[in-house]
Amino acid sequence: MLCNSFLRSVSLRAGNIARYTELRHLSYIWRGLNAPQCLTYLWDCKSTITRKMMVDSGATAKGGPVIDILPEKDDDGGYASGGWKSEDGRLSCGYSSFRGKRASMEDFYDTKTSKVDGQTVCLFGIFDGHGGSRAAEYLKEHLFENLMKRPEFITNTKLAISETYQQTDRDFLESEKDTFRDDGSTASTAVLVGNHLYVANVGDSRTIISKAGKAIPLSEDHKPNRSDERKRIENAGGVVMWAGTWRVGGVLAMSRAFGNRMLKQFVVAEPEIQDQEIDQELELLVLASDGLWDVVPNEDAISVAQTEDEPEAAARKLTETAFTRGSADNITCIVVKFHHDKRKPEETHQTFIENSEETQQTFEVNTEETQQTFKENTEGIQQTSKANPGETSKYCKSNPEESQQS
Repeated sequence: MLCNSFLRSVSLRAGNIARYTELRHLSYIWRGLNAPQCLTYLWDCKSTITRKMMVDSGATAKGGPVIDILPEKDDDGGYASGGWKSEDGRLSCGYSSFRGKRASMEDFYDTKTSKVDGQTVCLFGIFDGHGGSRAAEYLKEHLFENLMKRPEFITNTKLAISETYQQTDRDFLESEKDTFRDDGSTASTAVLVGNHLYVANVGDSRTIISKAGKAIPLSEDHKPNRSDERKRIENAGGVVMWAGTWRVGGVLAMSRAFGNRMLKQFVVAEPEIQDQEIDQELELLVLASDGLWDVVPNEDAISVAQTEDEPEAAARKLTETAFTRGSADNITCIVVKFHHDKRKPEETHQTFIENSEETQQTFEVNTEETQQTFKENTEGIQQTSKANPGETSKYCKSNPEESQQS
């Protein structure tokens, strides 16, 4: 016999799932409206909601306006690529983002390099939105900025990453509390602090490295049918069911994510973190949304990336490969190549000058020693010839060939 409190609990959870599903249907209807007058009306509504969000979340004029189309994307959000090299020449980075067959773009990415407490840090992130793009956009705008402000970022990087992920998730949910949206996002990030690489993951985006030519995953996809994830969800009172694929509550096809307020009790934003020491065998790093990983295995991704010298070209080739293999999703990836024993051009030039001067000095010393030795040997031979002319004459007659060579 079931108690009343249990029945109430089941009813509430069912109601939440039903409301979540209803919101998703509204989202699909939103995307399906193509008439110009409908788009104009929806845009006006969105602008009103955005202004209200800025007031409710404490945004100030200093923060500037909300920009929906990011500068690095082309006009329709279809394609973007770029890259950069570190000042010390030790690494280079390239990115490529492609809307693909989707009607809208929900992938975002971020690459940063900065100095924190005198230490050079590089940060790379892939954010794959679902149910809308706002969560992924929020992560691009805030996640790394929040991380670099943590006082323990350099001294305890793992703790800083874990706490920043979860606090940023709470901040995002707070900023969205008065809206009708309930979208979410993955986050797969790589943070390089000095000679140490930290990879943190929430959701089904993925980060891998190439070490001595071998593809090694540094994150594991958060899928609801993962035994440990399924156990965690069920212990929290949730359910994992099959609906075309394994889904939390029959709705969400991943077990961890930012946002997703209606499923937040089960779908957490706590990252799994792996760290790796940078050594001579570490060749490159690839981060990508599931639009790539759905059709390109880890080993193939490394093989494709290694065919290009420049990381931007490698990233573009990866997105093209995923698209030609039939990916139906947005496709975004970042490729980072490590160049070991590289120094600044001025350092290399100075070393060349120093080595040239040292070589010249060594050559002059050796030349003087060779001349002195030759002179001494010549004088010795002449003295011997004068002192023993008879023996020298006999030797020359008995060894004419050697004498001729001498």
